[in-house]
Formats: sequence, structure tokens, C-alpha cells
Amino acid sequence: YLGKYEVTQAQYQAVMTGVTGDLNATPSYAHGNPNHPVEMVSWDDVQVFLYRLNAVEKAAGRLPAGWSYVLPTGSEWEYACRAGTETHYSWGNDINSTLALYSFTGSGAALGAGEVGQYAPNPWGFYDMHGNIMEWCSDWYGEYPSGSVTNPTGPASGSARVSRGGFWGTSGDRLRSASRIPITPGSRNAGTGFRAGLRFIGE
Repeated sequence: YLGKYEVTQAQYQAVMTGVTGDLNATPSYAHGNPNHPVEMVSWDDVQVFLYRLNAVEKAAGRLPAGWSYVLPTGSEWEYACRAGTETHYSWGNDINSTLALYSFTGSGAALGAGEVGQYAPNPWGFYDMHGNIMEWCSDWYGEYPSGSVTNPTGPASGSARVSRGGFWGTSGDRLRSASRIPITPGSRNAGTGFRAGLRFIGE
């Protein structure tokens, strides 16, 4: 399962309230917008969020045995983004400012992430898979394997994690379903957040 929206500032704060040290419950560059996606979160920060979320939900009895909140792999993310399509974007091969939040030519540029769900969802009901913010994935960035593979999870190690979807400051080409960007896991920037998945990982 995958969240229909990117994790919002309000959701992140609810889970991360009380963190100390280098962590921040309200990290976003444009903080104070509860329905905007959280950004300025590193891949490492997201692991803390997921750990805390899983602990809270298990303690409350809301998480079935063997299930866990996770980041999707890059291939899982692309599968959800494409929603059965084979075009550049889930709506077709062309892009304009009515379809996604990105730095578009001729109409100005977005100045930051916008509220989640402001654009039409893809055919499977997922919002903002193209644009708004880039989204962390679980796997290391690396070359695709040769030959046919099913549900690849990326290389066993690396120096950067996969991010997907493009963001408010990138060109439309970076928003393509197939586009992948490597980012070091400790990096925090105003264009990167995440979308939570829910996966059965075993009893």
C-alpha cells in the first residue's frame, strides 16, 4: 500500500514532536503550512519518523501483525506513479502548469511546495506523483540490472539514495515517471520529502 498524498507537515510534526539533537519536528523551509508536504528531511530523518510511527501504531493496536510503514522502493514508486500507463507522465506525454507544480516555462516558476492534492490524481488515485516535491525511496541509487527483472530493489550499497517525482523548482522533464535523482541520505533540502508505504514484512 502507498499513501495517496505526500506526508504533510502536520503529520510529520504529530509523529516527531519531542525529538532532540539534530532532529526537528517542524523542519520545513516553508514551515507553518500543515497541509503542505514536509520537506528539509533527510533519508535518515525519515527512518526515525517511520520507526516512531510504527511504534505508536503498534502500541495502539492499529497495525496488524507483520505489517510496517516503510518507504517504497524506486520500482514500487514508479509502478504506482505510472498507474498502468506507458507515457512520459501518467496523463500522457505533454506537461503544462495545469497538471503539476514545477518550474514551467512561460508562466513563471513555483516558489515552493504547495498544498497536497491540488492537482488531479493519477488513474489509481495517487496525488502529486509528478512535481510538488521529490520523494525519497528506500533503495540505493545505481545502474539498473541487465535483462528482465521483477520488482528490483536496487544495489546492496551505495553513496546516494533514490528520489523520484521532481519538485517545484525542476523542469518538467525531471517529473517524468521514469526519472530518478541520486541524493546523499543525510541531505536536507526544500525540494525533497516522502510518501509512506505499508508493507507486510513477516511475522
